[in-house]
Amino acid sequence: MQKTAVLTGTRPEVRRRRLTKSFYRRKVVPWLFVLPILVINILVVLGPALGAVYYSLTDWSGIGDAEFIGLDNYRDLIFEDASFRNAFKNNIIWLAMFLTVPIAMGLTAASLLAPIKRGALFFRMSFFIPYVLPSVIVAQLWSSLIHPDRGLLGWLNERGVPGTDAAYLGREETVLPTIAFIDNWHWWGFLMVLFLAGMQNIPPDLYEAARLDGASRWQEFRDVTIPGIRPVLVFMILMSSIWSFLTFDYIWIITQGGPGGASEVLSILVFKNAFQNFEAGYAAAIGITMSALVGVVISVFVVLRRRGWEI
Repeated sequence: MQKTAVLTGTRPEVRRRRLTKSFYRRKVVPWLFVLPILVINILVVLGPALGAVYYSLTDWSGIGDAEFIGLDNYRDLIFEDASFRNAFKNNIIWLAMFLTVPIAMGLTAASLLAPIKRGALFFRMSFFIPYVLPSVIVAQLWSSLIHPDRGLLGWLNERGVPGTDAAYLGREETVLPTIAFIDNWHWWGFLMVLFLAGMQNIPPDLYEAARLDGASRWQEFRDVTIPGIRPVLVFMILMSSIWSFLTFDYIWIITQGGPGGASEVLSILVFKNAFQNFEAGYAAAIGITMSALVGVVISVFVVLRRRGWEI
C-alpha cells in the first residue's frame, strides 16, 4: 500500500515534468535555433531601418549631431523638390519598360525553346551567361558598342547607316531607354530560364488535350502555358516591380543620372544627397519614401491574393 501511495503521489509531478519538457521542445528549442539569425536581422536590418526613420526627421549632414525638424524633409520632398518628381517619373518609366519588354521577351523565348530537347542546356546557358556578368563589365561594353565614334555604332556610322551617328547616351530623350536596353540585355535571359523551367513542369497531357480540341499554338500558350506558370510569372512581376524602384548600378556606372537629370532615379537621388550634398537626413527621407512605394506594390499583391486571385 505504501509503494502504491508513493507512485500515486508522484504522478502529478511526472506529468508536470513531461508537460514542461514538451513545452520547451515545441516552443523554446525552435526559437533557440532561430535566435542567431534573429539577432543578425535585428542588428543588420531592423536597427538601421529604425535609424533611417529617425534620421529622415532630422537635418543631418551625416557627421556630427542631428537636428530634429519633424516632417520638413517630407514636405520639401513632395511639394518643393523638382528633382524628386523627375526621379520618380523616371522610376515609373523604368518600371513600365521592365514590366513589359523583358517579360514578353522571356515568355516568347521560353515558349519557343520549351519543345527543344537536343541542346536545351546549351541554349539555357547561352541566354543565362549575360546575367552572371558583372554590371561594370556589361555597362562599359555596351557604352563602347553604342558610341557613335567607336564600337558597333561607329562601324555602322562609317558606312552611312542612318541613325547611327547619334550619341544615345548623351541625349535627354534617349538616355533612359538606352540604359534600360543595356540592363534588359542581361536581365531577360534570366527571366527566360525561370519561365522555361516552369513550362517544363506543365503536364504534357494538357497540351495533348488542347491539340485534340483543335487549339492553335497561341491558344495553347494562352490557356495552358500561362496558367501553368502563373506562380512564377506573378512572382517575377512582383520582383521586377520592386527592383525597378531600387535600380542603381547601370544608371550610375553609365551616366550618374545625366545628362541634366534625364536618367536620374530615386536611388541615384539618395546617393547624391547623402554622399555629394551631405544631406543625409534628406536622403533618408527619400529612402523611406522608396520603401513606402515598394510596400504599396507588395500590398497590392497581398490584397489581390486575399480576394482569391491565383497569384
